[in-house]
Amino acid sequence: MRVLIAIVALLSICASPAVKAEDGHPHIGDDVNKLPLFDAHIHYKEPAWKPYPPEAILKLMDETGVAMGLVSSTPDEGTIMLWKHAPNRIVPELRPYHGSAGSSNWTGSPGMFEYLTKRLDTYPHEGIGEFHLHDVDSKDEALLRKIAATAMRRNLYIHVHSGKEPVDYLYSLEPGLKIIWAHAGMTEPAATVEAMMETYGSLYADTSFRESDILNAEGTINDDWRRVLERFSDRFMVGTDTWVNDQWDSYTQLIEINRKWLSLFSRPVAERIAFKNAERLFGRKVTIRQLGTR
Repeated sequence: MRVLIAIVALLSICASPAVKAEDGHPHIGDDVNKLPLFDAHIHYKEPAWKPYPPEAILKLMDETGVAMGLVSSTPDEGTIMLWKHAPNRIVPELRPYHGSAGSSNWTGSPGMFEYLTKRLDTYPHEGIGEFHLHDVDSKDEALLRKIAATAMRRNLYIHVHSGKEPVDYLYSLEPGLKIIWAHAGMTEPAATVEAMMETYGSLYADTSFRESDILNAEGTINDDWRRVLERFSDRFMVGTDTWVNDQWDSYTQLIEINRKWLSLFSRPVAERIAFKNAERLFGRKVTIRQLGTR
């Protein structure tokens, strides 16, 4: 409910001024509503399966112009259920969480690497994650090295929810990794995100839960976030993070606020973040014509 109130407040004060973005192009403005979106942070967790069956999820995506999404779930069966329902709309990735293994203990769960390997062998996941690394712990090194090596061998993305240090650590294990930084660092300031993007050329990010950081209370873009988003516009994607059913309940509003802040960037920047980066990363065409299809 708190998230929805914040979204409504932001939407009520925002407008799309007819001014130029920092890159010299006019803001895309209302034309942003014509763009297909790739939602790079979707979860389809077990509590959502009954109130939001797959056909209901696709209906929400259709109504909001979300042509495709990157999905991970607790447990993975949710992702596979959604992918089987709409294989042309869902890009699956493998979340480690299942049974008693969750965000705080998954790295110590017995048989974790074997579980991941079996699921990767069985289904066409294109990433491992989204998973949490709250800190860097030496006891996790053996598992994380195996995961990093697997990601390299299978050409998979790592989707990690963490601060700066765990991302640095993952790259120290395998400099060639392709990492999607969930929530663009969650609480890291824009300057830190910018420095990380500058350091690691294969670091990407989704902007879920950063809407209120990107968009000022006055309905303008925060200067620091405008700088990093425009400088590295080829490495960001939008996301909603449907980690609880309240997020599904608010999905329309979440997409609206993402379109609102995108509307304050130039067309080239908005298009890259909205869907073109995902097209490049996942090798799929993202188009409005996918709406209403599976």
